[in-house]
Amino acid sequence: MRRTDATRPATGAGGPERSGNLRALTFLGRPRLDPDPGLDRLPRFSVSATEDLVEGGLDEAKSAPDRARLALAEALSASQPVTSRDRFAGRFDLLEALIAAVEQQRAHVVVYGERGIGKTSIIHMFAEAAREARYVVLYGSCGVAATFDDMFRSFAAQLPLLYHAGISPTTEEAEHRRTFADLLGDSPVDARRLAELFGQVVGTRVIVVLDEYDRVADINFRREVAELIKNLSDRAARVQVVLTGVASNLEELIGFTPSIRRNIVGLPVGPMSEAEMREILAKAERATGLSFPPEAADLIVTMAGGSPYMTRLLGLRSASRALDDARDTVSAADVIAGAESVLAEWNNGLPRRTQVLLRHPEVRSAWPMLIAAARASGTPDGWFTADDVAGEMGEGADAEAVGQQLDSYLGPIDLFDRSETTAGDFGREPRYRFRAQGVAQLLALSAALARAGR
Repeated sequence: MRRTDATRPATGAGGPERSGNLRALTFLGRPRLDPDPGLDRLPRFSVSATEDLVEGGLDEAKSAPDRARLALAEALSASQPVTSRDRFAGRFDLLEALIAAVEQQRAHVVVYGERGIGKTSIIHMFAEAAREARYVVLYGSCGVAATFDDMFRSFAAQLPLLYHAGISPTTEEAEHRRTFADLLGDSPVDARRLAELFGQVVGTRVIVVLDEYDRVADINFRREVAELIKNLSDRAARVQVVLTGVASNLEELIGFTPSIRRNIVGLPVGPMSEAEMREILAKAERATGLSFPPEAADLIVTMAGGSPYMTRLLGLRSASRALDDARDTVSAADVIAGAESVLAEWNNGLPRRTQVLLRHPEVRSAWPMLIAAARASGTPDGWFTADDVAGEMGEGADAEAVGQQLDSYLGPIDLFDRSETTAGDFGREPRYRFRAQGVAQLLALSAALARAGR
């Protein structure tokens, strides 16, 4: 089809003709206006990824809400551990105990507690303090597929050969930045060989951090770590091991190994105090300019139940709602709405069948027992017994009756898995676990809303 003057685009150096902020284009032979005015309504990021709150890092022309959002993301991020001192709140006694165990007792340390209780954040603050004191900190986060050889070769590769007793600082090895890994050879590393090598450390002290140690599935890995701790202690080596993991007691992480128990200090991480949770919110107030008045702060503290993760998550969600409404004060309604949005998000993440089961009248009628089961499931592998649930339900709860009730959810409702575990001299004991991941977390937050009186 021959173009008319009305449809032919201009061909000057400036490109197509412009009228205001619209540009005439042809698409498949038809005229089109571009850009679409509706594009202005599409959501966008408030700030650039290259901007931050350090002096000169954030464009001063940015609006106060934009600056508050960035500060809020830094102050109350719930998806990442705390890695800076200005965001770290509470836990000072525990941090002091950890430092004293390493510095004064020269012990190896196991830091343990429930999920989301702040273990990794504590370790990051400990590592920063250790580096300030000129310790060499070798940090590794464990995974299900982690092996002893891979993990400790990577640690050795981070330790300069400069700190080896047999190497002079002026030798070629030191000048070429070689590491302890260069002395390991090609054979798989074991605890004895590694202890011999680490026993040669001079001129500094080394801390090896194995974070999330509960995730290690390799029995040989755990056996080698226990042997390494014993050998390092026997040699009075200048290398100490710090383990962290989800556990309710020390034995769950390191097993029953009397030969190394005298070389280990166990530090349990319990729920935060109300004062510590309020300190998290107070730091967020100072960083953002927002306000959490007593009623809102009280609700967050009540629903968080001692969890720093929940304190940050609920604080972030409720403060974001206030900013959406151009307010600098977080209300109790913001907190409730924020908690409900988290519940909805978690519920939507469950399998459809599980969502339907949780609405079943028979399940709803057993809510108190299920919430107690959710609290009892805070073990490394999620398994719990009827005795555990009865203990969470409080005085008067009968473990046998609880076990029968748990068994009633194994059939058509199918809410739990069940297995048998050896129970010492008392034969085998049933244990249970929620079939779908995330149910326990959802039930716990539902209970928190109930505690808040809503």
